[in-house]
Amino acid sequence: MSDYYCRFCRTPLRHTFVDLGMSPLCQTHIEGNDLGTMEPFYPLHSFVCEKCFLVQLPEYVAPKAIFEEYGYFSSFSDTWLKHVSDYADMISGSLGLNRESLVIELASNDGYLLQYFVAKNIPVLGIEPAKNVARAAIKKGIPSVTEFFGCALARRLVHEGWRPDLLLGNNVLAHVPDINDFVEGMKILLKPQGVITMEFPHLVNLIERNQFDTIYHEHFSYLSFTTVEQVFAKQGLELFDVEELPTHGGSLRIYGRHFEDSTKPVSPRVNALKASEAAWGVTNLQRYQAFGEKVRATKRGILQFLVEAKQRGKSVAGYGAPGKGNTLLNYCGIRTDFLDYTVDRSPYKQGKFTPGTRIPICAPEKIKETKPDYLFVLAWNLKDEVIAQNAFIREWGGKFVVPIPEIQILD
Repeated sequence: MSDYYCRFCRTPLRHTFVDLGMSPLCQTHIEGNDLGTMEPFYPLHSFVCEKCFLVQLPEYVAPKAIFEEYGYFSSFSDTWLKHVSDYADMISGSLGLNRESLVIELASNDGYLLQYFVAKNIPVLGIEPAKNVARAAIKKGIPSVTEFFGCALARRLVHEGWRPDLLLGNNVLAHVPDINDFVEGMKILLKPQGVITMEFPHLVNLIERNQFDTIYHEHFSYLSFTTVEQVFAKQGLELFDVEELPTHGGSLRIYGRHFEDSTKPVSPRVNALKASEAAWGVTNLQRYQAFGEKVRATKRGILQFLVEAKQRGKSVAGYGAPGKGNTLLNYCGIRTDFLDYTVDRSPYKQGKFTPGTRIPICAPEKIKETKPDYLFVLAWNLKDEVIAQNAFIREWGGKFVVPIPEIQILD
């Protein structure tokens, strides 16, 4: 019996989703002069609530320890920038946004998205608790509040006259430990006929595509549409549309409004997705409890490949130092005995070491210098971009290795 309670409905958490052992915070990259110091590890044991079916990690570590200095900058993926640029064009047109409008983004990161609204002369405000990341946005001319969002901040912003026509958040809903306070804050802040859009990885894809490495301490919740609809409804917000997206291994973009706003009818896509999730078994505990063995089998397959490659004298380098990669490396026990180094396009990470496993993080140029036999793609959600940018490894017979949903070797 666990001592934890569901962060949404407060039901005791009694059912394991998957236990990935102990793991460090996945964005705390290690400086060279700190290699001799101790690093904290926390349980990576996730549960599913038997009442609302929210999959979640208990709050093993306080959000301030995770997010006030953060290693993830959104602007270093061309694929992601194209995605959000297209979104800005689409939503500006469909909502008729102009210089009289206001767009507020929750977890605005380095201004990767709001810059496209600024370019259209649409006023914006970013809310980003990670001060180091927010500084990058401010340099781009994006006004940013460096605080955690919730009811208290929402009331203060309303008092100061901020009421957004569009309130958005990409990959933030999973990152908040008090999901009720966060969604109630959105209810308070949103203009009476405003629109909320949020994007997050779809739990059904996580299970079906074996994306266990997207479980890490920065992600407190793993979300189905069925559960998210309950969370929003509790605060007086109705989800009136939804899109299925290819990003991050398969995501949802939800559209919300006040219950009182009758100007936006509910799309047929809402009921279609709910029916699809019901048919899949989103309220069936067995759907969740079978996941653990699938994950353990994947770990064995990854390690078998690496052991055999090393026994044949092959060199293996990683590509990317994302949060998901650090879950995979720590869960599988992969260190420099298997991966010589990994590379990342973010200068913030270069010259540091991966948390827990202490693998050197280099600039991408290292690949051409060392000519590895295999490039192990830790940022598998960007595999098409990574493979296209590194096609030159084929010149020396190099191959790509994609570990999720199961190990694949690509020429």
